[in-house]
Amino acid sequence: MRIGVVGVGLMGHGMALNLLKGGHEVNVIAHRNRAPIEDLLSRGAREAGSLEEIARGSDFILLCLSSSKVVEQTVSALKPGLRAGQIIIDAGTSEPESTRRLAGGLAPLGIGYADAPMTGGPEQAAKAELGVLCGASPEVYAGILPLLSCYATTIRHMGPTGSGHAAKLISNFLVTGMIALVAQAFDAARKAGIDWRNLYEVMLNGSGNSGVLRKMVAPALDGEGDRRLRKANSPFLRKGLLCLGRGRLAR
Repeated sequence: MRIGVVGVGLMGHGMALNLLKGGHEVNVIAHRNRAPIEDLLSRGAREAGSLEEIARGSDFILLCLSSSKVVEQTVSALKPGLRAGQIIIDAGTSEPESTRRLAGGLAPLGIGYADAPMTGGPEQAAKAELGVLCGASPEVYAGILPLLSCYATTIRHMGPTGSGHAAKLISNFLVTGMIALVAQAFDAARKAGIDWRNLYEVMLNGSGNSGVLRKMVAPALDGEGDRRLRKANSPFLRKGLLCLGRGRLAR
C-alpha cells in the first residue's frame, strides 16, 4: 500500500519506519527537522514536495500532528490532491467535534476518515508496541487495520468517527490526574522528611506502582530528571517532572 505520513517527529518517525518494515511504500514530507526524514529516506521512503503531492501519491494518509487546528489546515491543503477511495487517519489527539466535521466534509467526496490516537511514547512507536483507540465506520476500520497493526500491538475499535479521540481524552484525563497525584505525594514525603528512594522502592511492590510513577520518580532519583524533562513529549509529564524537580535538592 502507498502511505503518506505527515508529521514525522518523535512518534511519526517510528510509525513510518514500521510501515516501511511492513513492506509498504511510504511518502513523507519535511517539516522543521530533517534528521528523521533523512533516516527514513535512507531506509526506502520517498519525499514529497507538497501536501498535494502527498495526497496524489498515497492511498492512505497518516497524520501525526499537534492539534486539531493543524489537522484542519493540513486536510485543507491535501484536498486538491485527494480522490475517492482514499482514507485519512488522524493519529494525534484532536478534538472529537473537529474530527466529526472533517469526516462529514470528506464523506461526500468518497474519502474515508478515521481517528486513531495512540497510547505509548516514542520508544513504543519505534518498537511497534503502541496502543490505538480507533474511531471509524466498520468499513474504514477494516481497511486501515493492517496498517495500524504495523506499529501497534493493542488496537481497539471504539465506535464511529470521533470515538477514538473521545476515548483518548478520557485516557489523558486519567494520566493527568495520576501525574498530579504522584507529584503531590512525593512533595508530601519531602515535607515529612521521608526518603524518596526508600518510599519509591517499596511502592513498586504495591498497588501504587504504575508507568506514571516510574517515569516520574526514577529519573529524579537517578539524576536524569533534567534529561527526561527535555525529552518529555507530554505537557502533563513535563509539569509533573518540574514539580518533582523543585523538591529534589531539599529532600
